[in-house]
Amino acid sequence: MTRPTSAIIDTSALRANFALAQRLAPKAKSMPMVKANAYGHGMVNVAQTLADMAPAFGVACIEEALELRQANIKQPILLLEGPHSADEVEIAEQHGFWLMLENYNQLQAVLSSQLTTAITVWLKLDTGMHRLGFQPEDLKSIYKQVSDSSNVADDIVLATHFACADNLDSNFTNQQLQRFESAIDSLEAKPNLISLTNSAAILGWPSIQDNWQRPGYMLYGASPFAKPHKNADQLKPVMHFQSAVISIRSIACGESVGYTANWTAERPSVIATIAVGYGDGYPRHAPNGTPVLIGGIKCPLVGNVSMDMISVDITDLPWPIDIGEKVTLWGPDLGVNEVAKHCGTIGYELLTRMPSRVPRVYQD
Repeated sequence: MTRPTSAIIDTSALRANFALAQRLAPKAKSMPMVKANAYGHGMVNVAQTLADMAPAFGVACIEEALELRQANIKQPILLLEGPHSADEVEIAEQHGFWLMLENYNQLQAVLSSQLTTAITVWLKLDTGMHRLGFQPEDLKSIYKQVSDSSNVADDIVLATHFACADNLDSNFTNQQLQRFESAIDSLEAKPNLISLTNSAAILGWPSIQDNWQRPGYMLYGASPFAKPHKNADQLKPVMHFQSAVISIRSIACGESVGYTANWTAERPSVIATIAVGYGDGYPRHAPNGTPVLIGGIKCPLVGNVSMDMISVDITDLPWPIDIGEKVTLWGPDLGVNEVAKHCGTIGYELLTRMPSRVPRVYQD
């Protein structure tokens, strides 16, 4: 008998979400973002699931890219943060990695490397997010340098990242797009390849056309939007984070539950202990009232989250339950975004913080 906590990964839902990204932009190529262990879903397994559909994959760093190569993933792999040291340029050449360049140190590392095979380079422009990227007014000079270099392949991609695409009422995405287009207009030879759209832009900004779209959060079946959206509502949750009841007890009115006794029963109550805690990625700061599902019914968290356990008030369940009863922490019937909202965070964080202690079980 093993501990009942696990993350069931629905590979058919993953493939369906990727297919949705393709349908929404049929003229673009879709590059799945599998960084941060594929948003907690298991990077290698996710890449293997999508290997026959995806033309390339996106990761944050070279360590992630090497792990995919060791798992026999053969597609090009884009390093979204680019090389962190000059020697990574040669490693990229050896393994067929693509490099995002966003600063002059990275640019110089590529231009000065002794390469026998030209590598594919993406140039990141800072159009307003102010996190990574060259300034648009510097693009003309930078683009000429990489175009003239024998170290750089001809298929240079110009990219930027939208800061507010998840806010469909904001004009900031249009402002960033205008800055990007103005930078391109400064070039004597126009680039053939651009990459603009993340999950929110793919789903919510269909007028934006690019050659390489970068679906991330949407692949895993969660909406980047705070409100319902016709495209996002078609997504299928990929992760079912589940556990089970391991203990049940009745407590009297006035008795407390958990560390610091921050919840006190206002009536005679039945409390179920569930085998999941912050050691499993369940948020430590989840407040009283955060829902879990038992038998399809929402039951409120009570007391502080422990490392390995949480407590839930099951007094109002219409039937008695036993030890071993299945519990959904988030999944198809309880969205990770809903749990995250209770916890004052975002679903991205809950998914990516799930540790290796939680076994991933892949089911089609």
